[in-house]
Amino acid sequence: MKAIVYRDNGGPGVLRLVERDLPAPGRGEVRVRVAVSGVNPADVQARSGVTGPKRFPEVTPHLDGAGVIDAVGEEVDRTRIGQRVWLFMAAAGRPTGTAAEFTVVPADQAVPLPDEASFDVGAALGVPALTAHRALTVAEDGPRRLRPGALDGRVVLAAGGAGAVGHAVIQLARWAGATVISTISGPEKARLATAAGAHHVVDYRGGDPAAEIRTIAPDGVDIVAEVALGANLALDLAVLRARGTISTYANEGGRPVQLNVPQNMVLNTRLQFLVLYTAGAAARAAAAEDVAAAVRDGALPVGEEHGLPLVRFPLDRTADAHRAVEHGVVGKVLVDVTR
Repeated sequence: MKAIVYRDNGGPGVLRLVERDLPAPGRGEVRVRVAVSGVNPADVQARSGVTGPKRFPEVTPHLDGAGVIDAVGEEVDRTRIGQRVWLFMAAAGRPTGTAAEFTVVPADQAVPLPDEASFDVGAALGVPALTAHRALTVAEDGPRRLRPGALDGRVVLAAGGAGAVGHAVIQLARWAGATVISTISGPEKARLATAAGAHHVVDYRGGDPAAEIRTIAPDGVDIVAEVALGANLALDLAVLRARGTISTYANEGGRPVQLNVPQNMVLNTRLQFLVLYTAGAAARAAAAEDVAAAVRDGALPVGEEHGLPLVRFPLDRTADAHRAVEHGVVGKVLVDVTR
């Protein structure tokens, strides 16, 4: 089979297209013929060594993807063979990610994908959708699970709604019944956030964004899903309601975070930091179940018309896909593997 591998951490140039033997699924595992592989910033960080040195002599990158199960190991129902699935965390603690014609994952990390949902949708789920779910389910007053109506009466602020996680925050929050506000940096990103389902968009670079958000939500925002905490904390606190939650999944720009302790004490602010690796198996399983339900409801479409442009590369240009992520391309980067 064809696979992308790297043997040393470094820039995109360390990625190589090679031929490898077909992997066999072990106990509790499935083998998936990958159609589309999703590329996340986490994949780029793992390849470059930002998150630590690689743990295996050779690594096939990418956590997310979608395809069809073609073999199962012991203790896995054989009726799953032929099932369309989306994959998450394929390369987490393993050397076999989705940038290959076939990959092997634990069976519970291959989630059924409805026939009406494309492989593009499946490959765009994974890290972004599960992170978005986590961001929306850590508030002190709940909810802990998402479903239609779970966020009725709540106001969610999606910072950076044109990004993959922000896009999923908008879609899941809207599916769950929240009023969704997204902060954006210009007309094009406003168009994308609106297409994703945001009820309101606010340009944080001009005017008085805090006053604009407070006009929409006079009692304040319940949950902020934050992508750049250092840059946005002052705005977040200006619009957060008492006992509100700031769920942080990144700190784009790297600006240091400075806390006004008395201000946060008065607000009873909950600052929740998120990463899927250490969120716990129960939280990841719940997120996968709820995201799968949202997919069945058609609540997580992708593409330009749905607010998340798709930027495609063939397998032999996976290095260029990584460069696109590093350069901050707007949209979801996908690698076509065996289409």
